[in-house]
Amino acid sequence: MNRRGFLAKGVAGASVLGLSGCKVLDGLADQEGALHRAVASANGLSYRAQRLIGGGHTLAPEYAEADIRQGQRPNGSTNPDGAEYLALEAGGWAGYRLAVKGLVERPQSLSLADLRAMPSRTQITRHDCVEGWSCIAKWTGVPLALVLDRAGPQAAARFAVFRCYDVIEQSLAGGILYYESIDMIDARHPQTILAYGMNGADLPVANGAPLRLRVERQLGYKMAKYVHTIELAADLKGYGEGHGSYWADRGYDWYAGI
Repeated sequence: MNRRGFLAKGVAGASVLGLSGCKVLDGLADQEGALHRAVASANGLSYRAQRLIGGGHTLAPEYAEADIRQGQRPNGSTNPDGAEYLALEAGGWAGYRLAVKGLVERPQSLSLADLRAMPSRTQITRHDCVEGWSCIAKWTGVPLALVLDRAGPQAAARFAVFRCYDVIEQSLAGGILYYESIDMIDARHPQTILAYGMNGADLPVANGAPLRLRVERQLGYKMAKYVHTIELAADLKGYGEGHGSYWADRGYDWYAGI
C-alpha cells in the first residue's frame, strides 16, 4: 500500500468515529482538555510515521497540462485590505520586499524581481483542501531552499515561519494576521516553492499575490498566501499561541501531511 492509501484508510476510520456521534469530539475545542491532548499526541505519531514512510525527498504526484480542467479555486482570504498591501498592489508590487531573517547568517530583503531572477521551478500538482475538494494547477516560483541558502540558515534553525499580509480574524486587540510554519525538511523539499505564477500567468490576488508558499506534500491550509516575511526559528513557542500556525492554534493539525 502506498503512503496516501495508508493515510486514507486512517482518515476513513476517523470519519466513522465522527459519524457515530459528534459529541464524542466536543472536547477537541478545549486545547487543555484530555481529548485534545490525546489527539495532539496522535498528531505527533502521524508526523513521525510519515517521516519514516516518506522520508525527506519523496515527491508529490505531478500532472500533465491536460489535467488542468478549471481555474485554481480561491479559498481562505482572497482580498487583503490592509493599507500596506493595497499600496503595494496599486504599485504593481514594485515596492514589495520579502524579508528573510531570524536564525540566519545573512538577513535578506528580496524584491519580486530578485526572486524572479533566481532559478525557478514549474510544477503541476493537486491542491487538496481539508474541506474535501481538490484542484490541479500549474505553479511557478523559486525553490524555497535557494532562498534559504542565500540567507545562510544557522545550525539551530529547525522551522521556517511565514508571516502574511492577510488579516484572518478580528479580535478585541485588533486584526490577527495569518501565519504558518513548516520544518526544515519540508522547507528544503524540491517541490516546496515560493510561487509568483499560476497557470502560465502572474499569481492572482485571490490566490495569494504577490507570493505564496507551495508545500505539496501537505494539505492546502499549510500553503500560506500573501507572504512577506520568513523567519527561521529553533522552536515555535514565540509565534501566535505557540502551536506553529493560525489554524494549529485553533485545534488543527500542525503537520498536515498527505
